Amino acid sequence: MKGFEELRTIKLEDDKVIMIDQTKLPHRLEFYECYTPEQVAEAIKKMIVRGAPAIGVAAAMGMALGAKLAAKNGRNVREELERVGKMMIGTRPTAANIAWAVNRIMKLTKENSDDKLLKLITREVNLMAEEDIERNKMIGVYGSKLIEDGDVILTHCNAGSLATVGYGTALGILRKAREEGKCFRVMACESRPALQGSRLTAFELKEDGFDVSLITDSMVGYVMSNSRVTKVLVGADRILSNGYVFNKIGTYQIAVLANRHNIPFYVAAPSSSFDLQHNYDEIEIEERSYDEVIQIGGVKIAPEGVNVLNPAFDLTPPELITAIICEKAIIYPPYDKNIRLTLLEK
Repeated sequence: MKGFEELRTIKLEDDKVIMIDQTKLPHRLEFYECYTPEQVAEAIKKMIVRGAPAIGVAAAMGMALGAKLAAKNGRNVREELERVGKMMIGTRPTAANIAWAVNRIMKLTKENSDDKLLKLITREVNLMAEEDIERNKMIGVYGSKLIEDGDVILTHCNAGSLATVGYGTALGILRKAREEGKCFRVMACESRPALQGSRLTAFELKEDGFDVSLITDSMVGYVMSNSRVTKVLVGADRILSNGYVFNKIGTYQIAVLANRHNIPFYVAAPSSSFDLQHNYDEIEIEERSYDEVIQIGGVKIAPEGVNVLNPAFDLTPPELITAIICEKAIIYPPYDKNIRLTLLEK
């Protein structure tokens, strides 16, 4: 198997979208094929493909499939793109990247005639995929400056190659730091309920030869209070203009504990994950299924009929965040000034 640094999570090939089936990891590396936009949308919902940058590109690829099928069947391509775009945005509403991708594709419909549209959409989708990898590598260039020899870096959920088209955001920083010869260790939280930390991050880092240890989510306070963590590095599904960060459930409590123990807390994400339009109380927190909480690997761990909460994300306020790393710069407080300054002027 290729190292995860080289593996591509998703790609558009002829009349299908091919993606790594992340529900099968770490036991099997299998690829899942989608031939319709509905299949892509279902793959996003079921987290066959996941991670904010990856699902943004997946949504765009689903729109490309929809446009091709509409043209083939004599339907209006623009109307089909509008329908598919709305469907994609509804799959996972908390992540900013899907709306970003849909808007980028829809912009093409306003600037080009029908006879050019299909070719332009395919080209744009493939460009978005390549740009994602390049952005992640630039995040690595900036973020690696924050990593020092001897660091023990705690990460949560999965912000690696598997969460992007390739290379990764938070884990891309670790890749670049290692390329520069820095020696450090990684602690990965299991990230219940879907276990992206244990199933994906620990697997990805171990396969690529990193020194990684897995801990349960409830051990974070223990390892911090015993001076076993020097930095926290996570990804993000949406970052607002004032520095509020939506990320995998559990991120907020890690940030609180890091603040309590004077441990730097860093967030890494591409510009496609930033939302300069909304306030935090306007963002929908995705609620996922009952079964994700009462089961692990299909085995029930709770009594039938027990009430369950399953928000997929939480909100970390800017005062708990040391810096935000994107492909343009390391952004420091005050975020309400510096985020706009960085994204709009650089």
